[in-house]
Amino acid sequence: MSLRVPNHIAIIMDGNGRWAKEKGMPRTYGHKAGADTLRKILTSCGELGIKYLTVYAFSTGNWKRAKEEVDTLMFLFKTYLKNEKKLLMKNNVKFLVSGRKEGVSKDLLAEISKLEEATKGNTGITLNIAFNYGGRAELVDAIKEIVKNNEKEITEETVEKYLYNQLPDPELLIRTSGEMRISNFLLWQIAYAELYFSDVLWPDFDEAEFNRAIACYQQRHRRFGGTE
Repeated sequence: MSLRVPNHIAIIMDGNGRWAKEKGMPRTYGHKAGADTLRKILTSCGELGIKYLTVYAFSTGNWKRAKEEVDTLMFLFKTYLKNEKKLLMKNNVKFLVSGRKEGVSKDLLAEISKLEEATKGNTGITLNIAFNYGGRAELVDAIKEIVKNNEKEITEETVEKYLYNQLPDPELLIRTSGEMRISNFLLWQIAYAELYFSDVLWPDFDEAEFNRAIACYQQRHRRFGGTE
């Protein structure tokens, strides 16, 4: 049994709204707390030597939520981009966003580009935010680009070349809040990922629970379709 940590972890950060409701607060209060949790988990990943962290922040389906909540999420993300630059630079974090640009305001896209550009030379952990993201949308967009570029041979490598960001596949996918669904997240990339479902709501997902997920992963026997 290998005790190595995953090279790439993906997280569906679920439960912000329910966490806030339990406290008698608006859903937006939970999203703010969730941003604090992300900061802590990113730090833990860096300390463990994990090279890539992809988190599901806003899906293509989340536009269906109440306008007030969507507007708040956009504001919080923009605020995060502005406030985290100093910390990301200090901790040598490379920042990326995966998702569609359609529907996202020009000023928010500009903030995303600025932070990606500022951190592109960093060589520590890569933080990849899945924002305005859907797994099916990513595959549709990749197929469109393949057709547009008149690719002669279609292989797995061809498809991967046209995904939003070319990162190693996640070895571990974590979903919080007790839900046991993939929810259209990284459908191509998690083909062989180990899945870990936690009952803990995302704002309460602390280092101890994160370490339990890592420990569970370390006990899995990864065969990639083969046999031991």
